Amino acid sequence: MKKPGVEEVLKQGMHGPLETKPEERKKYLGTLRERIIVALTKKQVAEAKIYPQVEKYIKDYPKARLLLNGTLNYTEISKYIKMASTLKIDHTIVTNNVQDTDIGLVLAMDYAIDKEEIFLSKKNVPYPQGKKSSSILQKIFKRGKK
Repeated sequence: MKKPGVEEVLKQGMHGPLETKPEERKKYLGTLRERIIVALTKKQVAEAKIYPQVEKYIKDYPKARLLLNGTLNYTEISKYIKMASTLKIDHTIVTNNVQDTDIGLVLAMDYAIDKEEIFLSKKNVPYPQGKKSSSILQKIFKRGKK
């Protein structure tokens, strides 16, 4: 392997180590697009309720890492921090004061998974919802109406 020259060492000392796709890393809270399982915008993270799809993906990928945008209020991200702690998954609050991003949450692996669609909307639920079960009283009253 070729030893780095004096100029290269000085550049890395002044500007930090060389990094692949720095713009992509700034946008996706320090990770690459190809590693992302799911991502939410800042507006989605700020909503009152947790997206159930995120919890499902955390259960499906227990070795994933949850990255949260540190520019959001703690009250907005605390529900996801609590969920990550409950499900025993690593989480990190990422703050980038140099460049702003509209990404609020990223669930990512340490290797590429190349998932085509990473953003969630209320409409796309990636797993089937269970059928609502009726209580015993509802079943009894239903029979009586026939």
